[in-house]
Amino acid sequence: MRFSSSVLGLAATASTAAAAASAANSGIKGFNYGAFFLNQAAKQQADFAYEFNRAQNLPGTSGWTSARLYSMIQWGTASNVISAIPAAIETKTTLLLGLWVSGGDQAVANEIAALKAAISQYGTAFTDLVVGISVGSEDLYRDASGEVGVGPQKLVDCISQVRNAIAGTPLAGTPIGHVDTYDSFLNGTNRAVIDNIDWLGFDGYPYWEQTKPNSIGDATERFYDGFNKTLALAGNKPVYVTETGWPVSGKTNGAAVASPENARIYWQDIACSLIARGVNLWWYDLQESQWGQADPDFGIFPAGDLNSVAPLYDLSCVSSAPPSRCGNSSSLTPRQ
Repeated sequence: MRFSSSVLGLAATASTAAAAASAANSGIKGFNYGAFFLNQAAKQQADFAYEFNRAQNLPGTSGWTSARLYSMIQWGTASNVISAIPAAIETKTTLLLGLWVSGGDQAVANEIAALKAAISQYGTAFTDLVVGISVGSEDLYRDASGEVGVGPQKLVDCISQVRNAIAGTPLAGTPIGHVDTYDSFLNGTNRAVIDNIDWLGFDGYPYWEQTKPNSIGDATERFYDGFNKTLALAGNKPVYVTETGWPVSGKTNGAAVASPENARIYWQDIACSLIARGVNLWWYDLQESQWGQADPDFGIFPAGDLNSVAPLYDLSCVSSAPPSRCGNSSSLTPRQ
């Protein structure tokens, strides 16, 4: 059936309103999942399912039933649907979808083609699992750093293309956002991006902030400084924590020492405080070193069979009362 552009425009407007209403934080817990292993071999459905199942059965914690993806495309193909989709259906894992938009116009078209193909192929078994769609990941940060990224106007165009692509489908009304660093969101030249999304995805890594005090003792202040600035900038739009973590191994970066002991402290101070407040959270990372060694390595698990190796640090949360605080009630303060 052929639709006029005016009808599609009205559908997209209605979908935008519905998406804004459904974007609120709801305490989702999950991990980030790349499309390939460190040896560049593509993950297959069985690989994703194995990881998803392990995430759902962690010692000391529970409820990690969501996956954030960076791309809709199976690694090594032009536009085939990523095999994480049938794996998510198999394991009942919810999905924060990602479309990679820093590869040029054809790459964007391929991402959208894969998204449409997934809707057509898997129907509501797939779409009922989708909690949001991220158009891009740290594209503004890379663009400003002289790396392969996209600027704000191009990103807004990509967001519009995705909204139009899902209009009239079971994904219509799915909240659409963008994931980036807080300083990218704070840059006034990128304001148009915030105005055109339903939620903001905050990536925060105190480990990398070597120009500021970033020891594990400073990490909570570093994280919440960026997060609260993003909250203030977002206004009434929700902010999800789409990436954060602390490495278990790797070089010392500034005052930040990579170790399982410090990763445990960071989990208690950051993951547990966000969980307590119901902020949507996708941790980095369940297992980063597989078929290779990541450096630094942010993985909870070391290399090896996920069902045979043990987590490198305790994943339980020790409850304590949050400190009192005056000032902006919209800000979040860490649990000590």
